[in-house]
Amino acid sequence: MTLADARAVVRSVPPFVSVVGVLVNPGPALVAEVLALGCVPQFSGDETPEFCTAVSHGRYVKALHFERGTTYTAAAAEGMAARYPDADLLFDSRAGALYGGTGTSFSWPLVEAIARRRRVIVSGGLGPENVAAAIASVRPFAVDVRSGVERDGVKDRSMMRAFVRAVRETDEGTSLAKT
Repeated sequence: MTLADARAVVRSVPPFVSVVGVLVNPGPALVAEVLALGCVPQFSGDETPEFCTAVSHGRYVKALHFERGTTYTAAAAEGMAARYPDADLLFDSRAGALYGGTGTSFSWPLVEAIARRRRVIVSGGLGPENVAAAIASVRPFAVDVRSGVERDGVKDRSMMRAFVRAVRETDEGTSLAKT
């Protein structure tokens, strides 16, 4: 997506909705352009905590990846999160050089404790069939989906509706359970 495309998208978003600019290893100038659009930057590459803090000037999302085929502990996830104390955290899976969009989930219990203290977004391998389980397990601030609502690389309306329905039903159920 070009910056001109991003401007058009941002202009079409209703008030009080946060728009996130997803970036992988950007330079400071690109981050400045994303901020100028009014977007919250999401750093999805190998950005350091110092870089993210310096260029974001406030709120940002940091994607933290669990490498497919590697075993992690909750303590390792805590260590990953601790490096970015001022970030909202998106946890995703990673396969080789791909920084997400692999359609692979991770072990959700790894981030349950973090989600009780911080804004956590669960991503990676979510679809209509498993998003309810992810929400019930982690109770995240948000969920993120991409390939889980696609057929042949194209967003599928029925899958998107099913995903949103599963999120809403689970959210209603967890909200009622709290009262």
